[in-house]
Amino acid sequence: MGGETVHLPTGREPVLRVMPAPADVNINGDVFGGWIMSHADIAGAVVATRRARGRIATVAVKEFVFAEPVMVGDLLSFYVDLVRVGRTSITVTVEVFAQRRPGLTDVVKVTEATFTYVAIDERGRPRPVPPER
Repeated sequence: MGGETVHLPTGREPVLRVMPAPADVNINGDVFGGWIMSHADIAGAVVATRRARGRIATVAVKEFVFAEPVMVGDLLSFYVDLVRVGRTSITVTVEVFAQRRPGLTDVVKVTEATFTYVAIDERGRPRPVPPER
């Protein structure tokens, strides 16, 4: 990961696409890592919520390593793969790619991380993940 131009994954759509704005950058002009991390959590939660058929809570994130900076004007694409479904938990991997401005033709992989979510009930307590339909 890092350095070379890659291609967006084929045969599937990103769960989330977003373009950072000037308010999302640090003093060096790079997009805050935490901003990217929060959007990765949102993308993972979309898939986990759908699979859990209800409320979920993020309980763990395994390692973010940023291989490439992200700048204002880059188009970020978040791809999510369902890794594991446990009794109450759902684990996904989120890959983040940046299409560079201005032409949006150069693509780099920015980061990836594994998120674990727990299905929760209306009181915020763990509940079983329903069987697949």
